[in-house]
Amino acid sequence: MSERRARVWAGIDAGKGHHWAAAVDETGSTLWSKKIDNDETAILTAMGEILDLADKVSWAVDISGTSSALLLALLAAHGQQAVYVPGRTVNRMSGAYRGEAKTDARDAYIIAETSRQRRDFAAIDVPAQLAADLALLTAHRSDLVADRVRMINRLRDVLTGVFPALERAFDYSSQKGALVLLTGYQRPAALRRRGQARLTAWLANRSVRGADTVAATALEAAQAQQTALPGEDIAAQIVADLAAQTLALDNRLKRVDKQIRDTFRGHPQAEIIESLPGMGPILGAEFVVAAGDLSAYADAGHLASAAGLVPVPRDSGRRTGNLHRPKRYSRRLRRVFYMSAQTSIIREGPNRDFYLKKRGEGCKHVQAVIALARRRASVLWALLRDGRAFTSAPPATQAA
Repeated sequence: MSERRARVWAGIDAGKGHHWAAAVDETGSTLWSKKIDNDETAILTAMGEILDLADKVSWAVDISGTSSALLLALLAAHGQQAVYVPGRTVNRMSGAYRGEAKTDARDAYIIAETSRQRRDFAAIDVPAQLAADLALLTAHRSDLVADRVRMINRLRDVLTGVFPALERAFDYSSQKGALVLLTGYQRPAALRRRGQARLTAWLANRSVRGADTVAATALEAAQAQQTALPGEDIAAQIVADLAAQTLALDNRLKRVDKQIRDTFRGHPQAEIIESLPGMGPILGAEFVVAAGDLSAYADAGHLASAAGLVPVPRDSGRRTGNLHRPKRYSRRLRRVFYMSAQTSIIREGPNRDFYLKKRGEGCKHVQAVIALARRRASVLWALLRDGRAFTSAPPATQAA
C-alpha cells in the first residue's frame, strides 16, 4: 500500500461505453490509471479506489452531457464536485506533453494535469429534476424540428421533378392547407378532373382554412402544366406519404410544445423570464437549460460573455482596439438571446426603439440585433436578481 496523499487530481476521459480515469499527485506523477465501464458498479468501485488515495480528490471531466450523466450523478451523490475541462483545452494542452500518441489514458492524464494547474474551470452541477426534464424536452423538440425541415425539403424536391408549378404555388413549411392538399392530390390531371367546387368541398371537410383559395391556387397551377412527366405515379405516392408524415409531425410538435410550456411554468422564475418581450415559454425553457444556475454569473457581463455577446480584444503591439467575436461561448445561450431579440423588435416598445436607434447609427441588421441581445441580457439578469417582472417604465430609484 502506498502512503495516503493529502490531495490528488482525477481526470476522466468520458465516453459512451466506457471512461478512462487517471489520478495524479501534486508533482504530476500518475498514481492510478484504469479503464472504467459506464456502469454503476464499475464507477463506484473506481471511485472508491481513487478516494482511498488521498484525503481530498479534485475531479475533472471533458464531457458534461449524456455520456457522463451517470458518472456525474454518482459523484454528486457521494459529495464529490467535478469541473468541466473543454475538449478544445485538452486538445491544445496535449501539445505541451511528450509524445504524439492519442489514447484515452493520455487524455485522462492531461485532463487531470490541466485541472491541477488551472483553478478557473467551471464546476458541473447535476441539474434539478425540472431542469433535467426541460433539457430532454427541448432537445427532443430540436430533433423534431430538424426532421420536419428535412421532410419539407425532400417533399419539395420530389414535387419539383413532376409538378414544379404546384411546388412554387405554396409555402409548405407554413401552410397546413397545402400539405393536406398533397395527401390527396399531387398530379395536375387529377386536380383538373376534380374541379374547383369539389376540391374546395374536399378541403373544407378536412378543416382547411381558406379552402376556396387553396383550391383556386392549385387548379391554376394544374392548368399551367398539361404534360405528364416520367415517374409521376411513384413521385405522387412519395409526396403524399411525406405530406402525411409532416402533418403527423406537426401534431407531435404541438404536444411537445404544450409539455414544455407546462413544465417550464413550474419553474420559480418562469413568470419573470416570460415577462421579457420576445421570451416565450419555449425560449424561456431553453434559457433555463443553457444558463444553468444563475448564481454562477457574478454580474450581467458574465452572463452576456457566456452567450458570446461581448467582443474580445485581439491587440498586438501598436495594433489596438481590434474587437472580434469570441470563439468559446454557449451557442445555445446565444441563440436564445438572439432569437428573443429578433422577436421583440416586431412590436412597438423599448426593444424596437433601441434596434432602430442602432440602425440609425449605421449598424446592419445583425449588428443591431446583437447589440439589442446584449442589452436584454443585462435586463434579464437584473430582473432575476431583483425578483421582479419586466415593465416598460424604468423602476423608481430610492434615495439613499
